[in-house]
Amino acid sequence: MGLERYFYRYGKATFTLFLINVAVYVVEAILSGNPLSISMDVLATFGQWNYAVLNGAWWQLFTAMFVHVGILHIGFNMYFLLVMGRQLEHALGPRRLVIIYLISGLVGNLLTLLLLPPGTVSAGASGALFGIVGTLIVMMGVIGGNMQAALVNAFVLFLINSILPGVNAFAHLGGLVTGMAIGYYYGKQIKRRMALAYGYGYY
Repeated sequence: MGLERYFYRYGKATFTLFLINVAVYVVEAILSGNPLSISMDVLATFGQWNYAVLNGAWWQLFTAMFVHVGILHIGFNMYFLLVMGRQLEHALGPRRLVIIYLISGLVGNLLTLLLLPPGTVSAGASGALFGIVGTLIVMMGVIGGNMQAALVNAFVLFLINSILPGVNAFAHLGGLVTGMAIGYYYGKQIKRRMALAYGYGYY
């Protein structure tokens, strides 16, 4: 069986994203010479260093969403990826999950570039993960007809996870808002299909 059971359990896209993040962290740890904490030089090379992006290293906007600063950082993020990613992949499929991950992470990193100083170095999958969670929360709110509770949950989630020192709240916010917009779109689609399938009115 090997890894096949994990692809089956968590979804092929979710577990592939998990493996990519872990593999990148292993490379980071080797280059840093420390498996617990990643050096600033490595983060500036593979994460998002705003100065480098502004001077042409645009690929960092993508690579940064697979880079983590330490063992606890990747541990918490990968736990939430497996839990939330599996749910969203089950609801929308593997291709859409990957697209939501990449778009949400990109928007969060662009917001970081626009609103934080050029010397800022940031990294992590948090923007992408907030996109996944935002999609789930709002999609369920639309389907269940309780958008007020969905918006409150999204706000509380953002507040709890963004007030700690050293946290890139702009990446979180960009990912969350992007995910919420995507969740609203897919929630409307799913609700419309349900209305057609079961023959009740759609408003």
